[in-house]
Amino acid sequence: MTRPPPDAAAIAGALAQFPELAGGATSPLTGGLINATFAVSAPAGEFVLQRLNPIFAPQIHDNIAAVTEHLRRRGETSPRLLSTARGERWAELGDAGVWRAMTRVPGVSFEAVQSPEQARSAGALVGRFHATLADLEHPFTIRRTLHDTPAHLRTLAEAVAQHREHRLFAEVEPLAAAVFAAIETLPPLAPAPLRVGHGDLKFNNLLFDGTGPEGQAHCLIDLDSVAPMPLHHELGDAWRSWCNPAGEERGAPSFDAAIFAAALEGWLGALTFPLEPVERRNLVHGVEWIALELTARFAADALNERYFGWDPQRFPAAGEHHLHRAKGQWALHKATLEARELRAELLVR
Repeated sequence: MTRPPPDAAAIAGALAQFPELAGGATSPLTGGLINATFAVSAPAGEFVLQRLNPIFAPQIHDNIAAVTEHLRRRGETSPRLLSTARGERWAELGDAGVWRAMTRVPGVSFEAVQSPEQARSAGALVGRFHATLADLEHPFTIRRTLHDTPAHLRTLAEAVAQHREHRLFAEVEPLAAAVFAAIETLPPLAPAPLRVGHGDLKFNNLLFDGTGPEGQAHCLIDLDSVAPMPLHHELGDAWRSWCNPAGEERGAPSFDAAIFAAALEGWLGALTFPLEPVERRNLVHGVEWIALELTARFAADALNERYFGWDPQRFPAAGEHHLHRAKGQWALHKATLEARELRAELLVR
């Protein structure tokens, strides 16, 4: 559900909704696939302004506020949502969309893990996040449906059926067939406890306080998907991103054993609650499911060309970029299968 970038008038209209952004100058921030994001330098400080993608209900900001306020009360670093002049957490501007603003937390992000030490620090940050939110009482009445694998497989099947004349069909169709075959071979994920999680732990959603090896992870950003969820979804997606040193866009995908072991050590060391046996068993296979699910999602959008953002500097059209991503996630899925014994050794044996 991609949209054209907002024009100058829309950005100016959004700025005017938030008193703390008065006199601010904007510049685009890249890296996200979903929302339109801008840095704002204003007399009152440094901020982030975002136009929300329509896939999100505006009421997710009630979830974000509950989580970030709880984290800050416990001494964790987290952004603060700004209020509009009317005291609201977001601004609805008709055809210009839904906008929000928040404080900009200092730090640097990385597209890929640089070392096991960095992975250990990242794991510890996520562990503190989970531990701190374990006693959060919030209804989460608005939440996205994340990792609904059957739904994503249906979308892929429908895309293949509806787009037989698409220029990329000959490449997507055999990949889709491989996905449908692979899903039948994966061990099922048993029902597990729901823990308040981030929901999108790709590595560039972590901020570090330095660029060198001594830099420590200190803040999670991009909180649109915070909600109760099983840990195999939360960490399966994290390990899919973190343990692939080539990153999600370039290079040959792989699953790095040293990075996984360090990330797991950091996460377990920061938890303050015991894991149930079913959670440990599911964590062995969660990354396999997530990589395959994302293969299906990118493959479907290679034909549909309507959901994910894409890079016109590197690809002639959205479909080509999404097919590239789908092939990368398929290769990563196969790499996660080869590393299954390693994960089992560290998690359940």
